[in-house]
Amino acid sequence: MNDSLITKASRASIAGQYFDNLITNPENYYYQLLPEDLIMQAVEKGEGFLSSTGALVISTGEFTGRSPKDRFIVKDALTHSSVNWNELNQPIEEKYFRQLFDKMMAYLQDKKLWVRDCAVCAKEEYQINIRVVNENPCCNLFAYNMFLQPREEEHELPTPDWHLIQLPRFFADPLKDGVRSPNFVIIHFTQKIILIGGTQYTGEIKKAVFSMLNFTLPKDRNVLTMHCAANVGKEKDTALFFGLSGTGKTTLSADPERKLIGDDEHGWDEDSVFNIEGGCYAKTIHLDPDKEPGIFKAIRFGALAENVCFFGNSNVIDFSSKKITENTRVSYPLEYMDNAARPSVANIPANIFFLSADAFGILPPVSRLTPARAMYYFISGYTAKVAGTEKGITTPQPTFSACFGAPFLPLHPVRYAQMLGEKIEKHRVKVWLINTGWTGGVYGVGTRIPLEYTRAIISAVLNGKLDRVAFHRQPVFGLMIPSHCPGVPSRLLNPEDAWQNKEAYAKAAHKLAGFFAANFKKFVGLVSKEIESAGPVVY
Repeated sequence: MNDSLITKASRASIAGQYFDNLITNPENYYYQLLPEDLIMQAVEKGEGFLSSTGALVISTGEFTGRSPKDRFIVKDALTHSSVNWNELNQPIEEKYFRQLFDKMMAYLQDKKLWVRDCAVCAKEEYQINIRVVNENPCCNLFAYNMFLQPREEEHELPTPDWHLIQLPRFFADPLKDGVRSPNFVIIHFTQKIILIGGTQYTGEIKKAVFSMLNFTLPKDRNVLTMHCAANVGKEKDTALFFGLSGTGKTTLSADPERKLIGDDEHGWDEDSVFNIEGGCYAKTIHLDPDKEPGIFKAIRFGALAENVCFFGNSNVIDFSSKKITENTRVSYPLEYMDNAARPSVANIPANIFFLSADAFGILPPVSRLTPARAMYYFISGYTAKVAGTEKGITTPQPTFSACFGAPFLPLHPVRYAQMLGEKIEKHRVKVWLINTGWTGGVYGVGTRIPLEYTRAIISAVLNGKLDRVAFHRQPVFGLMIPSHCPGVPSRLLNPEDAWQNKEAYAKAAHKLAGFFAANFKKFVGLVSKEIESAGPVVY
């Protein structure tokens, strides 16, 4: 592409004005490079190594995950009364944003830059163009993998709507710059700029853009944005998979019998579901080629693996290693999946799955939810952390993240829940709660529900087989449990039956019910009485 295209300003954005002045000299930047060039440069600069599969392997340094407490939103006339200000949506004054922006522009004066014009939202009427600016090629490769790239026939790129500037080696001064730490993420909705500094963890790029869309699409376009995976069957039946990290969202949506729309972020408008991204960002810890062949095959040349280790002195990735972190990741373009849907747009869903890895062994492997109960569990966004996942955790700990994505929701969670509830009611969508965690006892006593059983459950739902069986109500949680499911031992369907000690089960069930009730207190009065009463019974 013509390098002169990069000099296009972004409307009235200060980023467009400053940036165009900064890069008038083509020797200062690399523009729209292909993966092979970015990979070659990354290896030459010592940023990473090629694995035996051809994937580029890098370390993200100090940060191997997001830092939610270091994300800020500029508080101004646009956001003052619309953002749900809290410990995740922290306000920052315009003066501090401008101060850091100016410092970053000064920092870039003598630096080589990697610049990419790309977009988000597979449905073209919602497409937002983003100019991504990085100070290293490996992060620009991430942008290539994760966002939508211009079509080859496009000789002139559209003017950027947003700018994202990510500088891992630029650090803020917390005493002067209005932030908490040297690393930061700042979103300015009025100026349409995202600043990321002091961290090379690429997930910050992805989730900052998602946070931006979680504000603009529901507010301006009445589109529900969702932290979920999606696939579609041969009969054009769409399924959504909501779940926090470690619950199986990416794994279960990668079904070879169905087309993958996307593994993490989607929009839902009046007549369709569409992928927001152009790639996948999968966890690789304990990746098994037999259980997850699609993801395993996607880790090839062009893919970017983060914080994985090699076997010995080889370049063969050891997917079982947690030496650097348990949060090992890989990004790759969606087309690396053999079953990727093109375009990444599908019909309104027929089924929705809420995935929870319940380490207390209380939730059934599958249960059918009423609309009110669906809203209760969506707003709760439950899963559990187990020993070893985070420092200091020695026993199962409940985790609640509203709408299965609280750190990325600038608006109040009830806003997204209301939109989802209206769509479920209007289109009569079936909603299911799936426990991908433990059965027969708490973590350390019981066993993890085998993936083959969870896949059999999902298949039975999608094939309509669970529509033809009887259901009974589970005590305490009131969940509707099927009496039979093809491919799953009946004794596992009712979690109480899987426990040898029934008294211990009852005690653990009431304990978990108490956690749910305590978490939901902050939503009391903000939702209907029907939704409030859809939670577990607490004595």
